[in-house]
Amino acid sequence: MEKVVLITGASSGIGKETAKLFQAKNWRVAATMRSPEKAADMKKIVDLRLIRLDVTEPESIRSAFAETLEHFGRIDAVVNNAGYGLLGPFEAASDEQIRRQFETNVFGLMAVCREAIPIFRKQKRGVIVNISSISGLAALPFSSLYAASKFAVEGFSESLAYELEPFGIRVKLIEPGPIKTDFYTRSEEIARDENLHVYEERFEKFLDFMNKGGTDAPDGGIVAEAIWNAVTDGTKKLRYGVNTKGLPMLKRWMPESVFRPLARKIFLK
Repeated sequence: MEKVVLITGASSGIGKETAKLFQAKNWRVAATMRSPEKAADMKKIVDLRLIRLDVTEPESIRSAFAETLEHFGRIDAVVNNAGYGLLGPFEAASDEQIRRQFETNVFGLMAVCREAIPIFRKQKRGVIVNISSISGLAALPFSSLYAASKFAVEGFSESLAYELEPFGIRVKLIEPGPIKTDFYTRSEEIARDENLHVYEERFEKFLDFMNKGGTDAPDGGIVAEAIWNAVTDGTKKLRYGVNTKGLPMLKRWMPESVFRPLARKIFLK
């Protein structure tokens, strides 16, 4: 029997590449997104169903899972890909921006997990893949809220893996570094305050670094391959780094007095 994967944030970037890869590998795909009507190019793909799911709306999560089960009859893996990056000085971020970052990247991810776990526990199998980031391992400048959300995903997933292992449920973390996706355009939000000019010079240097990294980076297909491996390798391995350029290892092994000046030089040069 063909297996089924439900993917959030599948309208573009990593989510879309993952949906196409799993379909090509003969899985059936519930490609969920906030606006399925805008994904016209995906509508004719065989064994791929477009389903509305907004991770900030609990009812749409329940409805998406119900529709997936009704249409495909099963769910074998869930990929929590929906998310975006809020960049800029923390001081410039509004309360609304702060809440939205966590509602999407953390609480939305948790809500999807909460819907998937009873299904997987009942069938005594399943894989939950949570998309983290290199920023969940080593926080970059002007990424305090995005990094905080991804650090939360790291801790949540690591603990959850222990809880769910006895039920045959495997939890996986994908930790991409720079990837050429719309993270640097549509999926990026900037925190700005017209009265705060003291950060401008350093922040612009950081944005230049980020944009260059996105331009020169591999595309989302490399992350889709890592997700495929995480779902299908049959292991209890938790973390899968993708194009991290050794930054997490440097942070782990270098004295902080050496690492932080190096990171400052790299990101704010």
